[in-house]
Amino acid sequence: MSSTAPRDFIRQIIAEDVAQGRNDGRVVTRFPPEPNGFLHVGHAKHVVLNFELAKEFGGRCHLRFDDTNPLKEEQRFADQMMKDIRWLGYDWGEHLYHASDYFPKLYELAQHAIREGLAYVCSLDEASIREWRGTVTSPGRPSPNRDRDSEESLRLLEEMRNGKHAEGAFTLRAKIDMASPNMKLRDPLMYRIRKAHHHKTADAWSIYPMYDYAHPVSDALEMVTHSLCTLEFENNRAVYDWFVEKLPLPSRPRQIEYARLNLAHTLMSKRKLKSLVDEGIVADWDDPRMPTVAALRRRGYTPSAIRGFATRAGVSRADNVIEYAALEYSIREELNRTARRVMAVLDPVELVITNYPEGHGESITAVNNPEDAEAGTREVPFSGRLFIERGDFMEDAPKKWFRMAPGREVRLKHAYFVTCEEVVKNEAGEVIQLRCSYDPESRGGDSPDGRRVKGTLHWVDADRGIPADVRLYDQLFEANDPGGLEDLLADLRPDSLQLRQAIVEPSLAELTPETTVQFMRLGYFSVDQDSTKDRPVFNRTVGLKDSWSKEKKKS
Repeated sequence: MSSTAPRDFIRQIIAEDVAQGRNDGRVVTRFPPEPNGFLHVGHAKHVVLNFELAKEFGGRCHLRFDDTNPLKEEQRFADQMMKDIRWLGYDWGEHLYHASDYFPKLYELAQHAIREGLAYVCSLDEASIREWRGTVTSPGRPSPNRDRDSEESLRLLEEMRNGKHAEGAFTLRAKIDMASPNMKLRDPLMYRIRKAHHHKTADAWSIYPMYDYAHPVSDALEMVTHSLCTLEFENNRAVYDWFVEKLPLPSRPRQIEYARLNLAHTLMSKRKLKSLVDEGIVADWDDPRMPTVAALRRRGYTPSAIRGFATRAGVSRADNVIEYAALEYSIREELNRTARRVMAVLDPVELVITNYPEGHGESITAVNNPEDAEAGTREVPFSGRLFIERGDFMEDAPKKWFRMAPGREVRLKHAYFVTCEEVVKNEAGEVIQLRCSYDPESRGGDSPDGRRVKGTLHWVDADRGIPADVRLYDQLFEANDPGGLEDLLADLRPDSLQLRQAIVEPSLAELTPETTVQFMRLGYFSVDQDSTKDRPVFNRTVGLKDSWSKEKKKS
């Protein structure tokens, strides 16, 4: 393992296992998603942890889809998950598996369990099973079928598999301990009848294994050495261990639990994220307001930024909530080094330079990124008619207003000094044009006589700038923990998406989707997949500063 690798309790456990020769020194981890939605940033942490651990210890990481519930799972979700994991920078090579690959073996092991008196077919319905299981303070009651003859259970199981019984008529249950203080051990279900089409096995099965049975057996069949999961599965470990100990399996994985990633103001439940999609609150799973990997990618996040965030989040057994600003920091830090600085005006007002030569135009040289000497320069068109941000002008400005106001001189970025001399308004009293004069000797933003101005504004040439749609995305929820709310809709932020019809410099028409640039003084913006050369579309990735956490502190 690298001496620079982060140290945490999981790495210490694995290092001890390797040092003591457990599993012959092998390290095999796995990422086991259920293909019932898109991966979110919490899953990204799990991906990074498992693949990086395998790399650090010279092992391998499997990708296995735990596809045991055909009612909720789709191939498109599995395809998207593979796309996301590869985009994050990881590959499982030949080690792609599915729980459904093991359906024949799982069935065979279930038959073995019945023969050994470890399982039985139960005729209680779902409500009765729940009622007879008891409570945390009282033991459960045994099913009337708990001592059913093994031959009868085998026959019923075969009939269940062949579709001879209705859904809910029977289940297969493990025979463990109806009085156990761990309610997970009170004869958990192994199979239920589900007459549903499976995206991978089609209609070959009328019964499907329960997750708590299929998951540990799949781990053992794959010779996984370290099975990492989040703390909500801690009580399940006893069930997993029981199956692995009682059934003839080739290995015994070691389960290790750690705290899940909780991100402030963000839902981390696929079920609840699905409800946002189904109810039309967001456009789809990759809506840039969602916390999914696909949404973050569309918003302009990079694989390295997400990996860096997941690593900084750390591994522990203590639940905590990470501020959303920490995720934004991860991408802002990277884009500050790499993104081109360009000019765009989101709320334009016309600026006319009255003493600029009529019909004349020129090209201004602009530095692409002052943080990157190799980024080079570009040429930006300039003329006597420009657009600036409406918010950069104030008619009755205070003394410390360092932007444009009547009679005040400001610098146009990369270009000239200009002074506002006249304000033109429409009949409603709205400012529609600023008439200014410029100093032709100040090209490049400097004056030969040494005078200095404090305000510098970005701008776009009115004739050669191009129209663009800009989407300003922000947090979807106000609450720190929206997942704990009874009414999610009541907590939605009405301004989580704002649309702007902007003017941008013409070089931006050539950018391809997922290219992220800095709109000077406005933030970082990424080219959306809906973009065209004639009408580019930009999504706001992140602001230049951490305005979100400051806003929450004020409130």
